[in-house]
Amino acid sequence: MTDRCNLRCSYCMPAEGLDWLPDESVLTEDEIVRLVRIGVQQLGIREVRFTGGEPLVRRGLVDIVRRSHELGVETSLTTNALGLARMAEALAAAGLDRVNVSLDSVRPETFHAITRRDRLKDVLAGLEAARAAGLGPIKINAVLMRGHNDDQAPELLRWALAEGYHLRFIEQMPLDAQHGWSRDAMITADEIFGWLEAEFVLSPAVEPRGSAPAELFQVDGGPGTVGVIASVTRPFCGDCDRVRLTADGQIRNCLFAREESDLRAALRAGATDDEIADRWVIAMRGKRAGHGIDDPTFLQPDRPMSAIGG
Repeated sequence: MTDRCNLRCSYCMPAEGLDWLPDESVLTEDEIVRLVRIGVQQLGIREVRFTGGEPLVRRGLVDIVRRSHELGVETSLTTNALGLARMAEALAAAGLDRVNVSLDSVRPETFHAITRRDRLKDVLAGLEAARAAGLGPIKINAVLMRGHNDDQAPELLRWALAEGYHLRFIEQMPLDAQHGWSRDAMITADEIFGWLEAEFVLSPAVEPRGSAPAELFQVDGGPGTVGVIASVTRPFCGDCDRVRLTADGQIRNCLFAREESDLRAALRAGATDDEIADRWVIAMRGKRAGHGIDDPTFLQPDRPMSAIGG
C-alpha cells in the first residue's frame, strides 16, 4: 500500500524517518486492484491484508478496500490505528472485515518512548471506533523490547482480556532500517511465556494452528486467548502460505527474502493477466525452505519492515 508511516517506532526506523518511495514508483489504485483480482481469480488467494508503512495514510484506501471486497475476498488491515477513529466506519462500509493493531504498551510514557509520538489516546480511540464498526475480532500485535516494555507483558494481557481484544506477542525480527537487531538482545518466546505463566495459567488452544503464525493459548481456562509469534526461535516456515506485494509492485515470497520479482514493470509494459500470473507463480516457486536467520551467512534484507509490507 505505502511505505510511509506517521510513527517512528525505534525498532523499525530512525527518529528522522526514511527516504520514502517516489510517488511515480508506487502502484496506483487500479494497479493494486488488478493484482488483487489476478491473485484471487487465477492464483487462489483467499485473503488480502493491507499493510504499510501505515495503510491509513494511503490515499484511496477505502476505495481499494471496496473494490477488493467486491472480488469476494476476505480483507483485513494492519495499522497503528492513528486515524482509525475517523475511518473505521467508512472502511467497514467498504467491506473491510477486521483489523490488526500494532500496540506495544498501554502506558502513555512507554508508548511515547517507543514510537517517539505522544498519540496513545488516538490509538485507543481508533480501537474503540473499530469495535463500534464491527471490525473484529480485533487483534493486538505487541513487540517487547528489553529495557522499554519487557516488564509489561502481563499488564498488556490483562488489558486485552478486559477489552475483548486478541493479543499476540511478536518476537522482534531483523527488519529494522538501522540494521541494529541483535539476537542476543531480542526477547524470546520462552521469556514471554515465563512472564505470562507467572500470573496466568496457559493451556494450548483447541483449534489447530494451521498456517497461522501465532501459537495460541487459552488463558485461565478461556475463553480469552493469547498468542505468540516466534518467527525467530520457533520458525513456522513449513506452514507459511503468505506472499507479500510491496507498495512499488515487487513480489516477496518471504518476509526475509533478499530477492524480489517485479510485477510493476510487467503491468506498465502492457502484460496480460496470464503473463502476470505466470510471473507471480515463478516468483513463488523460488521460495526457500526456511528464512535462515540461524544460518551464520544470514543477511538482513535491505528493505526495512515499513517498505516490505509486514
